[in-house]
Formats: sequence, C-alpha cells, structure tokens
Amino acid sequence: MKPKLSGSGIIRCHILHAKRNTPILLPMNIKPSAAFLICLLTMCACSNSGSSGIEPSNENELVPDDNKAAVRAVSVNGDAGSYTFSVTVASPDTGCSQYADWWEVLRADGSLLYRRILTHSHVTEQPFTRSGGPVQVADNEEIIVRAHMNNSGYGEQVFSGSIASGLSMQTIASSFMEALAFVDPIPADCAF
Repeated sequence: MKPKLSGSGIIRCHILHAKRNTPILLPMNIKPSAAFLICLLTMCACSNSGSSGIEPSNENELVPDDNKAAVRAVSVNGDAGSYTFSVTVASPDTGCSQYADWWEVLRADGSLLYRRILTHSHVTEQPFTRSGGPVQVADNEEIIVRAHMNNSGYGEQVFSGSIASGLSMQTIASSFMEALAFVDPIPADCAF
C-alpha cells in the first residue's frame, strides 16, 4: 500500500482487500505524510473487520451513509464539448429538511464544470436518475461526478475517470473541494 500521484491533481491510495483494490482519492495539497497516514489507517480499519466499511459487496446494492448522497451510476452521451450526463443518486431524503439538492461534474483539479440542481426531494423514488447538460468537457479529461445533500454536504461515493476510458465508482473525501457548495448555481428553494 503506497499513496501515488495520479497525474490529475489527486493522490490515489490503493488498499488491497480480499474482494478488490479500493482506491481512496485525496486532494494534491495534502501533505504526503498525512496522505500516507490516511491510507494506512484505512487499510488497518479494513483489515480488522474482514470487510471494508467503504466497500459495497455489490455495486448495485450500495446503501448510502445515513446522511450522505451516493452516486450509483453515470451514463454519458453526446459529443465532445457537449455531453449529456445521466446520474443515478441514492440519498436518505426525508423531505425539504433533508434531500439531495444537486449532482455535479468536476475536473480532477476540483474546478466545477457543471451542476444539475434538484428542485425537490425524492423520498419515494430511491435511487433516482436525472439528466443534465450540456457539459463542456473533452472525452479524455479526468472528471469526478458527485452528489450533495442540502444538510450534510458532499457524499463520498463518486464516479471518476474520463469519458474515453470510462467512469468507475470511487471513494473520495467529502471535504474535497467542499467550498464549491457556496458557488453558484445553488438551489433557491425546495418544492417538496
């Protein structure tokens, strides 16, 4: 287990586990010693229980954290510079006091490319899929797709990669570029 630079502004820490190799993504501005410690602690936590708390046994059966949204699937269609994304989100919505209020597409450096505002809760529709675009991104550019809850911030279950090579489920710190939560567009209100 060794943190390594991915070449895209993110440190990837691969943890060997009995079922699969689970990457954890950390921002590049974190000190290497801190990145190593985070990876090491995660590895110890995973090996002590026999299964990882961050690894689902089946990607289609993900259960989101009690108060976080999880991206379950992403499909992309269209042409370079004008893609439409369809994003499936699982979230613990209870109504306007707790709901997934957007999903977004970021560059690997954390800059916002696109945000799809969700204007209401999805209490009885879980998981749910919503499309958005056009997203102006090159097909070989590394991106991250993540979801946000109105009361608890960003979820850790994301999809990352490029359109050309494919997007896959990853785990990323919920604090990664969390200041984007204050960047427009931001939902004005919740309908229900």
